[in-house]
Amino acid sequence: MKAMILAAGRGERMRPLTDHCPKPLLQVGGKTLIEYHVEALAAAGITGIVINHAWLGAQIETALGDGQRYGVRLDYSPEPAALETAGGIVQALPRLGETFVVINADIWSDYPFARLPEAPAGLAHLVMVDNPAHHPRGDFVLQGDRLDEQGEPRLTFSGIGVYRAELFAGLAPGMRPLGPLLRQAMQAGKVSGEHYRGQWWDIGTPQRLAQLNAQLTGNG
Repeated sequence: MKAMILAAGRGERMRPLTDHCPKPLLQVGGKTLIEYHVEALAAAGITGIVINHAWLGAQIETALGDGQRYGVRLDYSPEPAALETAGGIVQALPRLGETFVVINADIWSDYPFARLPEAPAGLAHLVMVDNPAHHPRGDFVLQGDRLDEQGEPRLTFSGIGVYRAELFAGLAPGMRPLGPLLRQAMQAGKVSGEHYRGQWWDIGTPQRLAQLNAQLTGNG
């Protein structure tokens, strides 16, 4: 199974840190955000990784290279302008195979990727986490092992998931968000999920980046 790391976002809320550095290359604990994902995927035996990029994307390719030093094979999917989540996946789909992992580059988690199902029962399997303070309403409801958009209590989508290429079948290239596709699949009962209670951070502001860095360096 291959994986894709979504790294094309501009990181507006992280400015000025992202004015001259792409968000995935921001450092916490002495390592870039994207390196944590690459190393965790390698540890889980997932060695074929596609990374999309747009804003200052050449810096990502220069920093990570072909992935050999991490024990993986890195392939890049450049976007002239960010295509949003589903759009980026559609562009990279020919390189990903029938089932693949997708991870947002701007999160940090100790989730063990080896736990992910190699083949979701439906069209997607999402890792859900407790709602952080900045997103108290959450995203979806986990009922058993199925996800729905209606009901309570709601959990937050972590940005970690496994997808079947079928979810994106027939979609034209271009800018497209992932949320509507997932909601449509949920209505058909084709999205499974799990509740992860370990460490998870959404690195959406410089303050959160500093807080995570303090935790990882023992200064928090």
